[in-house]
Amino acid sequence: MSELVAPAKINLALVVGPAGASGKHEVTTVLQRVGLADRIALEPAPRLRVDGFDDDTLVGAALEVIAEAAGTEPRWAVRIGKEIPVAAGLGGGSSDAAAALLLANATLDSPLGPDRLHALAAGLGADVPFFLTAGPQLGEGDGSTLTPLELPQHHTVLIHLENGSAKASTAAVYAAFDERDGARGYEERSARLLGALAAGDLAALPPNDLASSPLADELRALGAFRADVTGAGPAVYALFEDPAAAAEAKEHLRGRGRVWIVPTAW
Repeated sequence: MSELVAPAKINLALVVGPAGASGKHEVTTVLQRVGLADRIALEPAPRLRVDGFDDDTLVGAALEVIAEAAGTEPRWAVRIGKEIPVAAGLGGGSSDAAAALLLANATLDSPLGPDRLHALAAGLGADVPFFLTAGPQLGEGDGSTLTPLELPQHHTVLIHLENGSAKASTAAVYAAFDERDGARGYEERSARLLGALAAGDLAALPPNDLASSPLADELRALGAFRADVTGAGPAVYALFEDPAAAAEAKEHLRGRGRVWIVPTAW
């Protein structure tokens, strides 16, 4: 049996533009892995089986598409050890699918190359290709066109998921974005994002275009130099230079939801 850690991600910035002919919105986003993770274990089996998470769709789909691409049958058994909260904007399903692709590919007599794996991953979801390689990345196009970034990796990350919070469907989030003409000014916001990256100033990155939370202001008042919603939410993250300040913020949030304090990197 082989195993991989499947880390969560946060969007350090998410700027959204208009929908293209494909119906997908153009985005400019900064993706960062964090130390909250699932574990994916895979071994050969007579038939495809996914255990450990009854609501899985992406891992099973990932194994089917890589088997088809390799001209074989999906004869793998996978166990998902879930730690990343579901439908929170943290990319757990996408990370699990990427880990499954990598594990299954390693078992093939003729493993697929990186470009083919990237294409398969992009077909599963815009976030999946990000998890195939380590390190922070700039996502453009639909989010699956990736460029490695050199970003500081010493920050402490606090992630908060409020009690009773629930993510609206991705389609509903984008529909609301379109209804409020959210794409207006996309080019300027994208340029601001790229300028902040060039200056190495994560605090100057523009806020998330899809979702916001008053908790972000609260966390900045508690010492975070950046705080925002990740993805389409509802999880909120905060970056701290001082681990003690992150610990104090966690105490401040006691009783209001689930809180994780994790490193960047991965």
